[in-house]
Amino acid sequence: MTTTTAPNGASPSTRWFQLILGMIAMMAISSPQYVWALFTGPLTEKLRVPLAEIQVTFSLLIVLQTFLSPAQGYLVDRFGPRLLLSFGAALTGLSWVLAAQVESLMGLYLTYGLLGGIGTGIIYVGVVGMMVQWFPDKRGLATGLVAAGYGFGAILTTLPISTSLKTSGLSSTLMTFGVIIGVVGILAALGTRRPSTAVAHVAADAEERGLVQETRNYTPREMLRSPIFYLLFVMMTMMSTSGLMVISQMGAFAKDFGVKDALVFGLAALPLALTIDRITNGLTRPFFGWVSDRIGRENTMTIAFGLEGIAMTIWLLYAHNPLAFVLLSGVVFFGWGEIFSLFPSTLTDTFGTKHATTNYGFLYIAQGIGAILGGPLAALLHQMTLSWHVVFGVAITMDLATAFLAFFVLKRMRANHRARNAQQMAALATA
Repeated sequence: MTTTTAPNGASPSTRWFQLILGMIAMMAISSPQYVWALFTGPLTEKLRVPLAEIQVTFSLLIVLQTFLSPAQGYLVDRFGPRLLLSFGAALTGLSWVLAAQVESLMGLYLTYGLLGGIGTGIIYVGVVGMMVQWFPDKRGLATGLVAAGYGFGAILTTLPISTSLKTSGLSSTLMTFGVIIGVVGILAALGTRRPSTAVAHVAADAEERGLVQETRNYTPREMLRSPIFYLLFVMMTMMSTSGLMVISQMGAFAKDFGVKDALVFGLAALPLALTIDRITNGLTRPFFGWVSDRIGRENTMTIAFGLEGIAMTIWLLYAHNPLAFVLLSGVVFFGWGEIFSLFPSTLTDTFGTKHATTNYGFLYIAQGIGAILGGPLAALLHQMTLSWHVVFGVAITMDLATAFLAFFVLKRMRANHRARNAQQMAALATA
């Protein structure tokens, strides 16, 4: 098999240090997305514009983070992670520093939205691309851990930022934490590097033990000609959309079901559910990634996606019960967040490591499409039908359909893909 190498050798243990650096970089750039809700009120007051216009900033952040990822992935593959990840961290921090000084809506769009989207996108796709290359035998676990870092990172900043907004104001908070985000991200990025020659031995051993089956590296152009890529793209879009349909509307349907302010363990049901959801949504990424390293990607997808569909069905049936609402919401998100470990691992298993970052950049666009469709689609369906059952029904159908595709379609297509690759390699060896 072919792996990305560097002239310098390194102990395989070095990759765990790279994993830690990747997690730190991801944690540093998670706040622009996950603490955005804390800024909407102060920004509305400062700029004196409607909330809907402020929220365009968040849409820009997500769209640019995902839709530019193929180009960002190519640059990381071309120039290496150290330079590009440092640049991404600097852009992310700078987006907050400059946003602290804006006096217009367009200024907010260009700083927090544009620069923030580009910066966080470089870090996200770059770190995931590094992990699938450094860990050929543990791709699911490694990508799950860094993806969990992105989900958990904002837990460290949410309370300090909330406190700072009350005591120091919007501009000071953005300035201070922008510098912190940038410095921490750059320091982590400066320690990153490409996989070493030592990883080739790990990869060869993993292939001998049947943990990976890649036989050659596909360029992005070659990958985009493969039906497997488009199947993965559709599956990731469906899973992303179904999860975000629920995430975006939790407050609304909790209110309609009469559980929003009900007490569970002495706490309001909705914020408690959101807290548990963030935890389970983070834990599921390394857990199911680890499982997939052992029982196979498609088998794990079938279990995880099916779990979400079943949990969402039960959740809907018992949503009027505050305790059930809280507990089942955690199960639902435990069946959703693993898409950020399973899909990049499956893609790299299939198309190789050399162009892994660029290739995943193309697949990651599916998350952007899900972000665009999820909230509006749920709101539109509820507006048209005045029923949350229809919204949940569409989401559940997507979950179960994706589980079906993983087991009955993707599994067979990837098996045929590996067989063709093996035949080609054998023909070349005997030529």
